[in-house]
This record gives sequence, C-alpha cells and structure tokens, in this order.
Amino acid sequence: MDKKTVIDTLQQQGGFITTGEVKSRGEYEQLRRAIEDGTLVRLRNGVYVEMSALANNMIDVERIVPHGVLCLYSAFAHYGLSTQVPSATCIAIEAKRKVRLPDYPPIDLYYWKKENLEFGIIKKSISGYDVLITDMERTVCDAVKYRNKIGLDVCGEVIDNYLKKENRNISLLHEYAQKLRVKNILTTYLETRL
Repeated sequence: MDKKTVIDTLQQQGGFITTGEVKSRGEYEQLRRAIEDGTLVRLRNGVYVEMSALANNMIDVERIVPHGVLCLYSAFAHYGLSTQVPSATCIAIEAKRKVRLPDYPPIDLYYWKKENLEFGIIKKSISGYDVLITDMERTVCDAVKYRNKIGLDVCGEVIDNYLKKENRNISLLHEYAQKLRVKNILTTYLETRL
C-alpha cells in the first residue's frame, strides 16, 4: 500500500488514523514515512493526523480526548452565542482524570464533577466528526457558572444571544441552573434583560 492510499484513507476518516487501524507491516511503514516527511503529525501516542485536517477548526475530540465534551468557548462558537473566537478547543472531562494532550492543536481542559457530566450533553456531528457537546441551555448555564473566568461581558453576550434564539427552552435553562447551583444568578441576569 503506498502513501497516497494511506492519505486517501485518512481523508475518508476525517484526517485522523491510529496505529491500531494500520493493518499490515507495509501500511505501518508508509505511515512512518508520512510522519517523517511531515505529511502526518503525531497528536499523541498512536494517533496521527494529516496536516490539512489541522486547518479545520474542529478536531476529532473523541480520538484525542476520549469521552471529552466540547464546552464553553467551543460551544459558544458552535451555537453562535458569542463573537469571541476560541484560542483553543475547550473540552470538559471528569475531575481527577488524567489526559495526555498533544502539542497541537491547542486544547483547554476543564475538570468537572462526574454529576455535572451527566446532563445537558448531546452527541452531534460537527464538521464530519461525531462529538459530545453541551446543549445550548447547558452552555448558557456554564457561561454563568464560569462568569468570573470568562468575563462578565462574555457571559452577558452569551445570555443576550441566547434570548434572541427562537429555539430556546427557558424551563430547561432553569432546570440546569438549579443543578449547577447558579439559578439565582441566572434569574438576576434574565430579569435585567427581559
């Protein structure tokens, strides 16, 4: 199997491949050569990506951080809730979990309690990747919860843009706010904006 075939396979898989997916010794050798000549980049042990796939602002989260959830700035951008351009992909994982991150692409990890990873998370296809992401209401509640880290202006922008959405679900928003213990703060924000 020549390198061109390996690259074709990579493109069909969104530009990512693992050493476990390389079937023969010849394919492994072609993979190694592609890494040496810079066609492929090692993201982490056993996971490689084609350079053109890194140009896409979405990454295959499941391969890089298994069971990771897109959140905060990455979710704000996906739902059009903020004009802030994320400098890194924001991924939530369970607290105390250890994850080895690649040098590239930039990833900001957020460590959440296990119970906070059990609601408001959906599976969605984004740029050809199946990823876990916080739903829109959970994203707004996270903006309120992390308002001191992201800035009050960003939090306000997220809430304002959410209130303009026709598909918003205020009752679900309140339910999530209760679980995250930010209901009073969210209510105050909503009262000043409605």
